[in-house]
Amino acid sequence: MNVLELNKTNYETCNTDHPLHNWTTGAGRDVVPLNVTKTYYFASGKGFCYGGMKVAIHVENTPPPPKSAPVRSGSTNLLTSFKGQILIPALFATAAVSNWWGSFEKFCHLLAGQWVDSKHQFDGHGNLMHKITTKLAVGSYGEGELMSLLQTLYIKQPPSTTSFSGDDDEPEWFEYKIKETNMFTVDKYQQIGFFPKEKAYALRYQTAGMLETVLRQGVLGEDDIGEESPRNLKLPSKRPSIVCENCLYSLEKDRRVRAFHIMDPNGILEMILVFLEERGNGEAIPPSFDNFKEDSERILPHLGTWKGHSRTTRTGVYGGTITEADTTAVLEMNKDGQLVQDITSTSGATNITTNVHWTGTMSENLVTFNGGFQLTLLPGGIYMGYPSDVAKNVQESTSFHLEFCWLESPGKRQRLIRTYDVEGLAVSSTYFIESKG
Repeated sequence: MNVLELNKTNYETCNTDHPLHNWTTGAGRDVVPLNVTKTYYFASGKGFCYGGMKVAIHVENTPPPPKSAPVRSGSTNLLTSFKGQILIPALFATAAVSNWWGSFEKFCHLLAGQWVDSKHQFDGHGNLMHKITTKLAVGSYGEGELMSLLQTLYIKQPPSTTSFSGDDDEPEWFEYKIKETNMFTVDKYQQIGFFPKEKAYALRYQTAGMLETVLRQGVLGEDDIGEESPRNLKLPSKRPSIVCENCLYSLEKDRRVRAFHIMDPNGILEMILVFLEERGNGEAIPPSFDNFKEDSERILPHLGTWKGHSRTTRTGVYGGTITEADTTAVLEMNKDGQLVQDITSTSGATNITTNVHWTGTMSENLVTFNGGFQLTLLPGGIYMGYPSDVAKNVQESTSFHLEFCWLESPGKRQRLIRTYDVEGLAVSSTYFIESKG
């Protein structure tokens, strides 16, 4: 870690881009002379500041010793002998670092176990394109900053057309080891947005430096060294611009839904992947969309008034809470057949209320709101929200967000929103828990 001296404003906002001085020596003993009577502001860069790794030190002149307590011969006044130097790492100490490591450790434990899955692939209009059965084994090794997450994906293969009578009917599973995840990759490359208490997270699998330079970080079976993709798993184009994984855990069962936005090189939604997963051994039956309602009814569960609470955190394993708010979301169909959505949010810290009003049209299972934000309605009370044209947002230098909603039961839903800056980098994530009423 590094040691940066900041002004007061940058210290309070954790802006380490323009330090007054960089005291880092690289030897682990960064010594700073405190020889001016003022308040010094120090912070660690690379995002550690957001985790609390900063300190303000106020330096004053040494007061004269009281006459009633003269200094005896041979004794030393500690304040008088203070040389104005301090070892910064001792002040940054362990609290923030342990929180950082602890957060990643919680993330590993949340994912750990055996998962039976059904993977569904949809186009932007909510039409099912492909479905397969998979299994996922997740474990970890190491401790603290050396902990790593290991995942192995097993993909069920279709029956062989050359089988003979009497052959073993056991299905064939193709094994694929997903790239190892550690605290560095999950923070720097995948830009995690993690909610330990709510059991929700969002990850970036790759970005195009927004539509220009593609960094392949491993997209569901294909990694950056060109290894062969798993059989029977349809992948997106070779150069997607954004791949975002959103995961919400069930409020009722040991089950979760992982949903992926996959944008093509032009910033247009290419496909949606949804994994319905339940923790259990290989004998468990994976959850499926087979028993859910018909396409024409997908919008109905989302209509009405939803009240709840949201929490927004900065991106990164060290990401702290930015704000919390009470929210009300209303989605209705007006007499002209248009969808009208009003979202009201009241910040708990400032008591400031904001309102967003959208009007949209619906074509089959695709909702398009004024301004270009779209919702693809999926079975199982799920919808995915995204800009219709990310490239346009980039050209206009405006931020954008991706949304995942899971209505697990008729009266309760969870939402996860991932906010990106104009360069396609995730800057925050917001978790919503809402009840219908």
